[in-house]
Amino acid sequence: MKFLLVLDQGTTSTRAIVFDETLAVAGIGQRALQQYFPAPGLVEHDPQEIWQATLAVAQEALKNAGLSAGDIATVGLTNQRETTLLWERATGRPLHHAIVWQDRRTAAQCAELKSTGAEALIRERTGLLIDPYFSASKLRWLLDHIPGARVRAARGELAFGTMDSWLAWQLTGGREHVTDATNAARTQLYNIHLGAWDNELLALWDIPHEVLPRVVDSSGIALEIDPACGLRGTLGGIAGDQQAALFGQQCFEPGSAKCTYGTGCFILVNAGASCPTPSAGVLATLAWQINGQPTYALEGSVFMGGATVQWLRDGLGIIEHARDIEALAASVPNTEGLILVPAFTGLGAPHWDPSARGLLIGLTRGTGRAHIARAALEAIALQVSDVLTTLQSDLGRPLQTLRVDGGAARNALLMQLQADLAGLVLQRAAQPETTALGAALLAGLGAGVWQNLDAVRQLWQQDHQFYPAGDAAAIAQLQTRWRAGVARARGWAEIGI
Repeated sequence: MKFLLVLDQGTTSTRAIVFDETLAVAGIGQRALQQYFPAPGLVEHDPQEIWQATLAVAQEALKNAGLSAGDIATVGLTNQRETTLLWERATGRPLHHAIVWQDRRTAAQCAELKSTGAEALIRERTGLLIDPYFSASKLRWLLDHIPGARVRAARGELAFGTMDSWLAWQLTGGREHVTDATNAARTQLYNIHLGAWDNELLALWDIPHEVLPRVVDSSGIALEIDPACGLRGTLGGIAGDQQAALFGQQCFEPGSAKCTYGTGCFILVNAGASCPTPSAGVLATLAWQINGQPTYALEGSVFMGGATVQWLRDGLGIIEHARDIEALAASVPNTEGLILVPAFTGLGAPHWDPSARGLLIGLTRGTGRAHIARAALEAIALQVSDVLTTLQSDLGRPLQTLRVDGGAARNALLMQLQADLAGLVLQRAAQPETTALGAALLAGLGAGVWQNLDAVRQLWQQDHQFYPAGDAAAIAQLQTRWRAGVARARGWAEIGI
């Protein structure tokens, strides 16, 4: 039996999972990740804390599996995307906390650049929109606000990376400064058609080429791990978390789609070997790159998925545990007209409004905790449905099914609401760890654990299907209220009061 270790560095936790070659989980380790909020709209992580947690959970997973580092065939890495950091090449010391993908500190800078008409070029080269979500504006902010950073970067003393680059650097003892193609594609600096960093985009964002990592495939990279970190062997595969989940859900055919319900909700559709031209509401990106050959995807990103439930728990205190929301929301048949627009960090796809803010409207004296809980679940499903509508329009054909995963996908009420609102059959994977699973598949295929995609297709299993069963009139009314709520939430931060 061969075993694979996956390091899954997410927004709210760092995990390690050991899979065997049948894709059964042999051991897990997990640590919660502290969130830093220096000011409203700002979100940061401590890179050193992440690295130490990665080492700890790797050892925990190996121990729980009854294995040692030498028993692992290869290591896969998957990570929260767009989160940006800058460190010294000589010492490996981060110069600042990592700026998390949710962070909105560069909203004004992005708006200024957008006003110059630069978005058309960025859209054509990268498939992305100008938004604080992506890495380029975060990196520029670091270079502009850390004393001496821009001069040091131009001298080649500093290294930029998303979280995959940071962990690959640490795992290889500082020998490898790399990123895979899926993570590079989220920086707004990488030409996804040519497969290279784009000098014109670097000039546009005022980023020196000297800070950039080398771009590698998502599978078969075989980077030697430094034994000093307590692990051995090779780092065999890297992919951003949502692309890894698409691979883990085995959406290998064009037109197959998945939605991961995590901190945010991320909907990806395999677009095949040719990059499509997306409409304004969604993105084109790389799904993965193997043997130098890219596979493309269309993507819609919802910023507040499971994070909405966390807000109910940690911010309002109306539930003690995230899992409690299902029973509470199910205790009322509807919200009695209450709408929650969870635009706490702006709105992602298909609206892309960083100045939107959260809104709870329709409150009456009869509104209670259960109505708010149900409105939160409806908000998650309504946001995803908006993205699905846009994606299907871009594809030119309706989707028949949607494969779902992530922690919130275990919530049967949410999944039924999603099936009703989207009018799709939802297929929930039996293996909930699809992000880590995708990283295991990418690493294992490159290391020869499986010979080809056909060898792993039969390993995907379904847990449950959800069929659309909602009342059409009630759904239409809910969607009308939702659109009205979104319209009221948009642009709030620009009012200036």
